[in-house]
Amino acid sequence: MAMALGWLVCVFRYLAWRHPDTGWMDAYQFWVRIFALTFFMALASSVPLLLELGVLWPSLVERIGNVIGPLIAFGITTLFVMKSVFLGVMFFGQRRVSAAAHVLSVGMVALGLTITIFWGLVLVSWTHTPTGASLVDGRYLVTDWMALIFNPSLLWQFIQFVAGGALMISCMTLAVTAWQAGRRPLSGYEKKIYRAGIALAFIAAGSQLFGLDGHLRTLARTQPVIAAAVMGLWQTGEHPDFIWVGWPDARDSQDSGLIVSDSGAKRWLGQQSDQQWIGLDQAGQDVPAVKTLFWLARLATYVLFWIAGLSLVGGWVIFRRGDDPGKYPPRLLAAQVWLASLAVFVWLCVWNLNEIERLPFMVWNTLRQEDLLTAAPASLLIVGLFASTTIYLGLLFGWVRMLIHAARFGVVPVRKPGVRT
Repeated sequence: MAMALGWLVCVFRYLAWRHPDTGWMDAYQFWVRIFALTFFMALASSVPLLLELGVLWPSLVERIGNVIGPLIAFGITTLFVMKSVFLGVMFFGQRRVSAAAHVLSVGMVALGLTITIFWGLVLVSWTHTPTGASLVDGRYLVTDWMALIFNPSLLWQFIQFVAGGALMISCMTLAVTAWQAGRRPLSGYEKKIYRAGIALAFIAAGSQLFGLDGHLRTLARTQPVIAAAVMGLWQTGEHPDFIWVGWPDARDSQDSGLIVSDSGAKRWLGQQSDQQWIGLDQAGQDVPAVKTLFWLARLATYVLFWIAGLSLVGGWVIFRRGDDPGKYPPRLLAAQVWLASLAVFVWLCVWNLNEIERLPFMVWNTLRQEDLLTAAPASLLIVGLFASTTIYLGLLFGWVRMLIHAARFGVVPVRKPGVRT
């Protein structure tokens, strides 16, 4: 969300620079406050992750230290260079530098966040398709950094990540303006944001579906048994129908399909040398979480189609009734308000699909999770989990309260005593 908001406020700031007196500066000043809080929440959530790697997974860090060390160093360096050089200018230097320099600073903050996330995604995607490194005496040694960085999973995970961020932010801007439209007339720039939110939500939903399709096709080539779990194909050589609505039964190794498409699953299944479709019977002892993977993929797809469809309806209403959302059907505005939570739900489905499909391995087909566990007192883990959950729920509650307050009352500029405007 911080990355996507960074690009959103970058666009607003650029438009305010190129088109003064059009309201885009008001849009920038509104959303940059949301970005600031989101950025620091993202920073606060990344620090405990580094601690968890050392405390809970020292065996993993020892095995993949040659891979994870440089990638984390790249990410931290990018983040702190961006933070120390450009973030201060973005937040506090607008009146101290030229408009062009401020636009450049906002753009560099957005770019820096994207590059930081890129290095994290390189590490995550490499654990799915560990190319460019070899396991020697229990430790990974890098043999080809280019093959490691641009592994087969990176492109599709990056597309899903960027599209997921764009989907959450577009739905959030649409939800805020739709909520405001139900309570007061919108200003000129708010109407523009409403229309832009509808268009971006449709594009982001389509991009997320495109990324999910590419990810599943890569899965069919590199991890065909996991692809079979997502499609619900139990026996190798069976006719691969696509199950839109149904229930996989692991006990009887069959599916109960309510809505089924004939031969629709072939695109996302792996094949043997004899051209037979690979099923879950090839998994051996490492049977994946079939029901979880099956439903995560479908729930994400259903909600993405719903968001795209609702965006098309919103575009049609704009075409028929003009650009004033205050004249639109209240039910449409109410449905758009809930799009923000639906976008978050899609993100959680997609990200958990990516993570759970790798289990029981931490690095696919080499390092098993059970072999890397560390003994720790249960009381310590419970206290840590409770403390972390309490802190993050408090941060999330504050973030939501700030967003609602800003949506209700707008951004009120505060002048410090003794400072002339």
